[in-house]
Amino acid sequence: MASSILISSKFSPFHFPSPKSSLFLPSPTSLHFLSSNPPCFPSFPSKSLPKAKSLLISSSLAPTPPTPLRRPLYIPNHIPDPNYVRIFDTTLRDGEQSPGATLTSKEKLDIARQLAKLGVDIIEAGFPAASKDDFEAVTAIAKEVGNAEDENGYVPVICGLSRCNENDIKAAWEAVKYAKRPRIHTFIATSGIHLEYKLRKSKEEVLDIARSMVRFARSLGCNDVEFSPEDAGRSDREFLYEILGEVIKAGATTLNIPDTVGITMPSEFGQLIADIKANTPGIENVIISTHCQNDLGLSTANTLAGACAGARQVEVTINGIGERAGNASLEEVVMAIKCRGEHVLGGLYTGINTQHIVMSSKMVEDYTGLHIQPHKAIVGANAFAHESGIHQDGMLKHKGTYEIISPEDIGLERSNEAGIVLGKLSGRHALKDRLKELGYELDDEQLGNIFWRFKAVAEQKKRVTDADLIALVSDEVFQPEVVWKLHDLQVTCGTLGLSTATVKLIGADGEEHVACSVGTGPVDSAYKAIDLITKEPVTLLEYSMNAVTEGIDAIATTRVLIRAEKSRISTNILTGEIVQRTFSGTGAGMDIVVSSVKAYIGALNKMLGLKEQYQTKASIERTPVSA
Repeated sequence: MASSILISSKFSPFHFPSPKSSLFLPSPTSLHFLSSNPPCFPSFPSKSLPKAKSLLISSSLAPTPPTPLRRPLYIPNHIPDPNYVRIFDTTLRDGEQSPGATLTSKEKLDIARQLAKLGVDIIEAGFPAASKDDFEAVTAIAKEVGNAEDENGYVPVICGLSRCNENDIKAAWEAVKYAKRPRIHTFIATSGIHLEYKLRKSKEEVLDIARSMVRFARSLGCNDVEFSPEDAGRSDREFLYEILGEVIKAGATTLNIPDTVGITMPSEFGQLIADIKANTPGIENVIISTHCQNDLGLSTANTLAGACAGARQVEVTINGIGERAGNASLEEVVMAIKCRGEHVLGGLYTGINTQHIVMSSKMVEDYTGLHIQPHKAIVGANAFAHESGIHQDGMLKHKGTYEIISPEDIGLERSNEAGIVLGKLSGRHALKDRLKELGYELDDEQLGNIFWRFKAVAEQKKRVTDADLIALVSDEVFQPEVVWKLHDLQVTCGTLGLSTATVKLIGADGEEHVACSVGTGPVDSAYKAIDLITKEPVTLLEYSMNAVTEGIDAIATTRVLIRAEKSRISTNILTGEIVQRTFSGTGAGMDIVVSSVKAYIGALNKMLGLKEQYQTKASIERTPVSA
């Protein structure tokens, strides 16, 4: 007999099948839960939540994710299908504000391309007024990614953030206007603590600023304007309803409700969205959005609560990166909706191609240098690992006993189930096919470089795993533009004498440079030799190393974080905090010293590439232009 879900409630949260019908699941066993609240409500009552009688779930396996539905036509202030949830990705804006997550313009463009493959609806490409580099990166993304329409007519909205002032809004528009679907996202704080201590303005002044700046954004020719009342979670409700109603009149198409400090509980945040939906004049003419920070570890739960209460846009980042404890994680929110959307969340769905999740996660991890903890949901190294004997026994009998989603759904292939086993006799075609299965589509030059590195590893290992391949691709593809390249490295170390290293680097001009140095160990001496060549004194802030696979022959991945001793000191335009730019680098190899040197050179290349951009801009600005 097929198993079924029966949800019995005095209050029907969504349109479920009649009591006589069932939602079928592929498993025969039963699991019972009693709940005081229904699983999801599209609109909470204004005062309190109703109580459900019971929730009965009969299954030992999670529901099979529904077949993806067609993405609705994009209309700025309206979604034709009320069950569709727009995914607004702010990895390139809020995510880059993570300490140490500096991205170059090339890296931002690469990530934007990947986000488009992933199928996000809106890409918040940056904060154009923050710096010339950010302005140019957003412009490049708007011109390329914002006009790359696929066969189904999908092209992501390209969004630029701005404070509620004319200069910021002008900069945002000048950067995003090249996209087919441009959006300006403007914000101003509305909570009492922000009004008193940060803005030092009255409610009336803030109301007037918000209204006039949304109107100004529309006057530039932008028909897609998002407004955020910063720290909405701690704002006075009546003032919130008033300011949101006024910006709707001024032309806002999306109202984003941020839990800026991550203080709300899911029930509170769901109630906040419900109250805004019930009390804001004109709310039926706009999209409600959520932006939840993770300070209490509740960002994903709050985001889903907001969607259940009627929000139809959710702001998220890849790997959940962002300021402080980060943001709601795209992969967690998307997979929760995919896994439970049809049966528990009333039919909610997204347009995300989940097969690209792992690739997107890896790219962001490598470019930002922010490692994912092993137990991170969905994309962590242990997310699909089973060590307990009880769990292993269950998995061998039926994977549904302990896995609610299939790793293949997110683009992760199990090494021990792959049809192709790669070794030293494998050819270029087999390697290309395997990489494509893993989500990597490389050009001929990149494939050639990877192939010879793969051969070198295969000579020393009987079998090259998927983890090995991913490490090699990351080391080859996710590297910054070359200023210095490692050619040769020789180290001597041990207990009988001082560690020494001889390093040969090739500069951007193709010339070879050799230096030798003594240090406390092989890595220290190699780094000192590199410093002698590059003549760029830096401070090593972090150094970490991990083995990709088990065994003595494992590939090692190294991550370093550096800061120039004469680093650029700047002010975070959003928070006013004084910051010094840091740069991360990663490297991979079977030799741990080589891996370490590659990571260090990668960080240096990122730093020098940015320095070269600033010098070029300064030179252009000083050059007189004749008529």
